[in-house]
Amino acid sequence: MERIRLFIRVGQAIRRTHRSNHISALVRRNFTPSSVDSDSSRGHGIGNGRACRHCSNQLVADYVVDDVLYDRVCTETLNSLSDYFDELIENATELSGADVIFGDGVLSVNLGTDYGVYVINRQRPNKQIWLSSPTTGPKRFDYVVPPGQTNGYWVYKHTGVTLHQVLQDEITQIIKSLSINFMTLPHCN
Repeated sequence: MERIRLFIRVGQAIRRTHRSNHISALVRRNFTPSSVDSDSSRGHGIGNGRACRHCSNQLVADYVVDDVLYDRVCTETLNSLSDYFDELIENATELSGADVIFGDGVLSVNLGTDYGVYVINRQRPNKQIWLSSPTTGPKRFDYVVPPGQTNGYWVYKHTGVTLHQVLQDEITQIIKSLSINFMTLPHCN
């Protein structure tokens, strides 16, 4: 009987240590848990109905985007980006062989052999827009509407940077002959 009690106490200690290490690892990475579980009988970081998977250095909006809003906002975003990239490629002197292809929720922007291909596509099941950048790699953007506001923006929750800001930073390094401003497009802020 004593062995069973000892085994149970060791198991509880391991679970407490594992949860503590998980939270401290998140803090070391500059992530702040949106909630910490005060009930140690549950083995998960759940408090106030939010799971620990919502850990981020960004505030978690209390607004859940429904399918209709996601489809509308995603379509508007991809259409405006497609039109803007078309305009940039048409007027940029330093891009040879550049092309923009948009269809079925996938925007492919080929900036030529020197700069690579940007792919921006909708991910309906996750309600995200994914960006594959030849410069910084893949990113997944969620549409976030801050509390008390009607319009939102696409944000990469790991760093807090917006889709339009990433494009602004990267494309201005490639196209230097034009004044570029992705921040005027819909759903950027």
